[in-house]
Amino acid sequence: MPSDAPPLTRLSELKQSVWVDYLSRESIRGGHLQELIDQCSVVGATSNPSIFEKAMTSGDAYDEQLHELAADGNDVDAVFWALAEQDIRDACDLFRPVWDGEKNAPPTRDGYVSLEVDPRLAYDTLETYSEAIRIHKSVDRPNLMVKIPATKPGLASIEDVIAKGHSINVTLIFSLQRYAEVAESYIRGLERLVAEGGNPRKVASVASFFVSRIDTEADRRLDELDPARVGGVSIEELHGKLAIANAKLAYAHYLEAFSGPRWDFLVGKGATPQRVLWASTSTKNPEYPDTLYVDELIGPDTVNTMPEETIMAYQDHGDPQLRLQAGLDEAHRMFAELERVGVDYNDVTETLEREGVEKFSGAFKELQDALGEKLESLTPA
Repeated sequence: MPSDAPPLTRLSELKQSVWVDYLSRESIRGGHLQELIDQCSVVGATSNPSIFEKAMTSGDAYDEQLHELAADGNDVDAVFWALAEQDIRDACDLFRPVWDGEKNAPPTRDGYVSLEVDPRLAYDTLETYSEAIRIHKSVDRPNLMVKIPATKPGLASIEDVIAKGHSINVTLIFSLQRYAEVAESYIRGLERLVAEGGNPRKVASVASFFVSRIDTEADRRLDELDPARVGGVSIEELHGKLAIANAKLAYAHYLEAFSGPRWDFLVGKGATPQRVLWASTSTKNPEYPDTLYVDELIGPDTVNTMPEETIMAYQDHGDPQLRLQAGLDEAHRMFAELERVGVDYNDVTETLEREGVEKFSGAFKELQDALGEKLESLTPA
């Protein structure tokens, strides 16, 4: 590839897909999202309740549809889904040429847009399944991925939705154990789909690891340690290392899970791997390089969904090289060192999963409150 090509172009040439972790009606209809597609190699998009809360509560891009929905007497829940699903349809249409170009060329499966189920259902298997099916039917776009949180109850929902032939973005993954369970749910779902005569070519999935939050939580716990009690270990050298080590070991499991006779059978039927997606890739610690969670996590057949600020930073000074499969021994040592100083990896990841669900549920509640206020202001007395 030309060395003078933009960094995001070179990143794509290394078979990592760039998705944008933001959507708004203004960016979709005003041409900005198309600019990112044309100029920054963006080939997909993700959304979540926090993203919609920011988009829908600022500006006036939603006012026209809000007036119509208010006049029809819709409640707040119905209003949110009407607004969100319209945005997702429009974004799916914008990315449809990407999807059309990729759909018959596995293993790359881009052009997808993600919409999350109500986060308040994260611990309800049946309701999550029903809501995922409803969203797929309502949005009615082949390049939609419905997001399901990787909670323990969510695993069965993921398998069941895949078995029905629908594409899923599994979100809020933090631990290696949970990721292994997610990959198994995907494979079992495909096996059921094939056994029932379904076509796995129509199904795509990503497993979304939330990266920077792992370092934020691990670093916080490291800062609370007494250096005198962890002799021989430099606590400072352990900062900012767990998230990347975790991701590298996750990718190693991806390569193992999607290989061998069991997987080869599904490939023969047209199935494609559930790619690993790196989410939460903006750095939260200002002392870390702003492209840290992009540069260090580049590997074939992966996705990095970035907020626009990270996309711009990477286009400006990213250094794309294949690094994801390097340093696996160091990654294992990192886990051992954390255990030695008393940082409990399982507790870190369990805390982050719980807080992730709480954060999205909180954002959903704030969004509902804001939409409720808008509806009241638009409803005649």
